[in-house]
Amino acid sequence: MKHYLVEKGIPNEIILLDQDGYNSLMTAENTKTIMKNMNLESVTIITQFYHITRTKLAFNKVGIESVYTAHARYFELRDVYSLYREFFAYYKYLLM
Repeated sequence: MKHYLVEKGIPNEIILLDQDGYNSLMTAENTKTIMKNMNLESVTIITQFYHITRTKLAFNKVGIESVYTAHARYFELRDVYSLYREFFAYYKYLLM
């Protein structure tokens, strides 16, 4: 997604990546720490369209209220599987 953003004109130096987030909840926890250290009050998550709802849920669960989202506007054949998988993953996060 970083490559996509840079391609669309977002300056490389203002994009923060979480290299240690091995799942959405870990990314939310890591982001909370980054936000505290940088005195930030909101976050914009860039991810695939099917992943936005669960990502917002994870961020809300760790106490980040101001969550904005965006996604690339393209569809790949593998997204069919990802949509199916995301349905179950969302409810797993919801019940955590």
